[in-house]
Amino acid sequence: MAAPSCPALLATCLALLLATAQGDGCSSFGNVFTEIAENSAHGSLVARLPAGGDMPGAPLQLCLIGYDASWFYLDGRSLRLNVSNGRALDHEELESPVLMVALTCAEDGFSPVEYRIIVQVLNENDNRPHFQGTSDLTHNVSELAAVHSVVFSAQAEDADGDTLMYVIDTASPDARFFRIDLPNSGKVVLARALDFESQQQLEVVVTAVEMNTRERFNASARVRVQVLDGDDQYPQFLPCAPRTHRGLTLCTSPVYTANVTEGQLQRGPLSFSPGDVYAEDGDRGLRAAITYSLLAGQESSRFHIDNMTGAITLLRAVESSRRTPAISLSVMASQVNDVTKFAVAQAVVRVLAPNRHPPRFPRASFRAFVPAGAREAALLLTYGGHVLALRARDPDFPQGVNPQVRYSLSSSTNHSHSQQQDQHREQGQDHSQLFQVMPNGLVVARADLLQPAQHYRLQVLARDEESGETSSTTVELEVLWPGQAEPALVPAGPRRQILPDPPQSLLPQRGVQRGGLGPPPAPPAASAPPSSPTASPRPQTSGQLRGAPGGVPAPRGVPAPPTSQRPPGPQPRGGLGGGCGHPSFGGAPGAPARTGGGERGEPGGGGGDGPPGPPRCAPPLIAAPGGLH
Repeated sequence: MAAPSCPALLATCLALLLATAQGDGCSSFGNVFTEIAENSAHGSLVARLPAGGDMPGAPLQLCLIGYDASWFYLDGRSLRLNVSNGRALDHEELESPVLMVALTCAEDGFSPVEYRIIVQVLNENDNRPHFQGTSDLTHNVSELAAVHSVVFSAQAEDADGDTLMYVIDTASPDARFFRIDLPNSGKVVLARALDFESQQQLEVVVTAVEMNTRERFNASARVRVQVLDGDDQYPQFLPCAPRTHRGLTLCTSPVYTANVTEGQLQRGPLSFSPGDVYAEDGDRGLRAAITYSLLAGQESSRFHIDNMTGAITLLRAVESSRRTPAISLSVMASQVNDVTKFAVAQAVVRVLAPNRHPPRFPRASFRAFVPAGAREAALLLTYGGHVLALRARDPDFPQGVNPQVRYSLSSSTNHSHSQQQDQHREQGQDHSQLFQVMPNGLVVARADLLQPAQHYRLQVLARDEESGETSSTTVELEVLWPGQAEPALVPAGPRRQILPDPPQSLLPQRGVQRGGLGPPPAPPAASAPPSSPTASPRPQTSGQLRGAPGGVPAPRGVPAPPTSQRPPGPQPRGGLGGGCGHPSFGGAPGAPARTGGGERGEPGGGGGDGPPGPPRCAPPLIAAPGGLH
């Protein structure tokens, strides 16, 4: 083959004058096989050409030709790398990692000779692996995907062609759901079942690592897995009560209840509690349409259910609540697109007798007391130390006892006086922490949080849970000092008076009994007036009962009855000491206190023949509304 000219092939030619021996010119060259690393610098030595003889002779003309000749140039007897034009010798950018150049040698009188120079470009690990596209990947996986199946594949590239191994970063949030069985494949396998209802998005980190390099370059990708909803849930009646069993969350259907009145046909759908009969598809991402039906039962023919809304209507009235106190219905909700997916709930229709009377408290208000103390719980008491029991009567029931009545405190009206209310607000207390109504109508107070002399107005509600009717009453509460007895109701002719206990300092040290004073001590002989059976009796004031506690005081100047007519034994509690300067206690304002001489039941009832006792000054009388509590 004729050697092409150097300009025609765009080769770099260099004419060398070599001193060669006779016949040793171009014949001294041969084919060259060598290698060079990628990214080598300009002028790097590629190969050295053979040297000619030392005899002067005709000059030799050398020329580099070929497609890859531009990568090299001749420098004397050296072949060097040519990257002077700003390009780099990159193994990954070459079409072939082997560069081939033809070296032609021509001398006068001989035909040109062509030799081959073959240079292999060595690859270096100058590229890191990277995942296709971006380092944040997204894959959609159905929750119905089978465990141990391949759900997605993570593929990375290495420009150097290095072997890659794929691993899952165990520190990623949801690494437990996935695994890689074949490290070189990048195929990710589902390790456990998915559940759209509990978690809709998972996140895992997949890392690709070089296996056959010293540097072990790696790259990571964050994979977000969107869990797609599958039709694996059954309809659920609302409101459902979620229950957890062995890591699974189950929805328990409610029991719907409604009331009808015997002999009456209600217009429109029945009103159920805790809400309307309603079910929805458990697959929130699908929400398949639901249809309703009533399962056959003994009384189900009395009712009709709307298959689209679930509304239940009474078709025939129930004749007697005694024969049929309640009717139980079974309601089935199924998916329109798959009737094998269904749920059943119970609806109970209670048959009530006609309601003619609401519950009513016997009084509009009550007076109550509670002593402050260290006890955490104390019952509210009324006059005479009796426990306050609030009972609402319902004439629709025998003896007025309605078992469906529930008692509660009204939070909107339970309040103390403003100064005490501000004090409780500063202490972070409310009335729900201070008072509570028991199911039997007893009221309990936190005595340890109350202060003496405080007053509260509590509104107690009674609600008929069947009819929804309510009534209320008010409790006027006074907080007593520790050890202070509750006031007692004392008969006072046509009205009754409330007399609180006197302070302990004014009571005798001996003979004190709950409810009154004991008999006075024996008087000295010198101070005791003589008792005469013939003494003229004192006339009584009209309407006064002799010896009755708390009797109407006798006017001044009216003699007391003789001592022979006085009842024996200790005088009952209720007689007040001397006048105390108050007209209500038998003394005119400014008059001296009486210390003896009155009959029992009269003011100053210390006894006419006894020694003077300490004066008892009672506070103003309080009328007890409505009689005894």
